[in-house]
Amino acid sequence: MNDSAALLNVPDFWLTWALAEHDPAAVSDALAVLSENALSDGPIQLSKTFVEGLNARMVKDESKARSDFALARVEQEKIVERQPNYGPALCVLGLIDAALGRKEDALREGRRAVELLPVEKDAVDGRIMVAHFAMIAAWVGDNTVACEQLARAIGYTSSLSYGQLKLMPWWDPLRGDPCFEQIVASVAPNKN
Repeated sequence: MNDSAALLNVPDFWLTWALAEHDPAAVSDALAVLSENALSDGPIQLSKTFVEGLNARMVKDESKARSDFALARVEQEKIVERQPNYGPALCVLGLIDAALGRKEDALREGRRAVELLPVEKDAVDGRIMVAHFAMIAAWVGDNTVACEQLARAIGYTSSLSYGQLKLMPWWDPLRGDPCFEQIVASVAPNKN
């Protein structure tokens, strides 16, 4: 990889770091240099508008967050219309609906995404669907489903790390829940 190719990854890492630090100013700075798909986890592509909504929520600007998520929803609906049986696109719509408080829609979309791309069919991306369904459930306040799905995702060979669970803002709604804390402890690095 040449230096210019490596530089293309810097904004992605910068954004991930800023989110983990819950640093809204750094999130804004990273977003300013990112392309339209600001954040990805395998097949999951989160738009810049989505991350702007997440950032607005971190600074407790619910009006801006709602506006950004509503705009992200319009964009994502178009993607789902073009690919109605593509689990990752439907999963992103579920995250957006969860952010907008559309609980039943969000849970239905998350379940359908997992059905469309099950772990048995695709061990890598199927696990990502399960983890994101856990996020959807967490965001709508269904901690039981969130912990069940998160435990399921962790049970597979998973890229969910202790650091991600401890730091990333999408897990904030579960912080303090005994089930979530037990899952986090189960993936904690050995202190020996």
